[in-house]
Amino acid sequence: MRVETSVPLDDWRAVGDAARRAEALGYDGLTSSEIAHDPFTPLALAALATERVRLSTAIAVAFPRSPMITANLAWDLHTESGGRFALGIGPQVKGHNERRFSTAWSAPAPRMAEYVEALRAIWRCWEKGESLAYEGEHYRFTLMTPEFSPRPSGLPPIPVFVSAVGPGMLRMAGRVCDGVLLHGFCTRRYVEEVAMPEVMTGLERSGRSRDAFEVWGGGFIATGADSDEVAKQMEWVRYRVAFYGSTRSYSGVMKLHGWDELAGTLHRMSKEGRWSEMAAQVPDDVVHTFAAVAPHDQLVETVDRRFGGLVDAVALSFADGTPDGLARELIADLKKIPSPYSGYEGPTPDR
Repeated sequence: MRVETSVPLDDWRAVGDAARRAEALGYDGLTSSEIAHDPFTPLALAALATERVRLSTAIAVAFPRSPMITANLAWDLHTESGGRFALGIGPQVKGHNERRFSTAWSAPAPRMAEYVEALRAIWRCWEKGESLAYEGEHYRFTLMTPEFSPRPSGLPPIPVFVSAVGPGMLRMAGRVCDGVLLHGFCTRRYVEEVAMPEVMTGLERSGRSRDAFEVWGGGFIATGADSDEVAKQMEWVRYRVAFYGSTRSYSGVMKLHGWDELAGTLHRMSKEGRWSEMAAQVPDDVVHTFAAVAPHDQLVETVDRRFGGLVDAVALSFADGTPDGLARELIADLKKIPSPYSGYEGPTPDR
């Protein structure tokens, strides 16, 4: 199992040291997210400070950016890091696209499929010298001149992951992408009964096997040295569950577990602007269903029980003050948990 952690997003001066330390601790990858800050720049700083770890956006919001803009950012990060970048993109929800980004909304799964296809067409143009001739319903790219083409990199193709919760996006991820970024707002049951069957349908349509497709995330981890630290992390998870549980787009997870009433309460409170009160509505058993909750000495077995044999990569952070030796030992043990993924199959005709 791959173990990854995030880079600082709000302090560029801290990125280099944090990235070097994470690599020294044995992490497999560093991720950045598009929340309050740009997700690409911190990874550029991390690339200059590291030599081994994978660098991934988890995620960058796709639709407000032209695929050409995203292709250029990803290309530069991939080449400057020596082929260590993986692009994770997501659609965001309708309200944020229309009202936060002023971006027109349409059915996200078919649009995202075109987005990924367009990225690969652009990258093939730059790497292999193919004519740029991508024409779809949502995107059209037919002009690329030598002056605007970066030199071929000689590197493997950039892996593309997409965030997915609903059936349509999950199927699309399996059919088109190199991996899927499962939302933290997932339970093991949801991943087993809903997410992976849809992903497998997509993989079957693309003629690929599960071991060539990487599944990332699908829950939270709350850990610490003692009960107080674990309880603090549980409160962080409780807030995230309340926040995501209030969103209609994620209602399928709540419905599967019979938590419709809780979902309705959270949605109503969000509409009333009662954000600070919502977490108190989420019971402990719900938090435990979404997260692997354990002190350090029980972490590996708890993560194995929550994620093992199902997903290929998890995100993990330690509290300040955790000894490096302990963190390194826990990361090494977590990496021993078997996962289905064995590696990408390599370039295909559309890559």
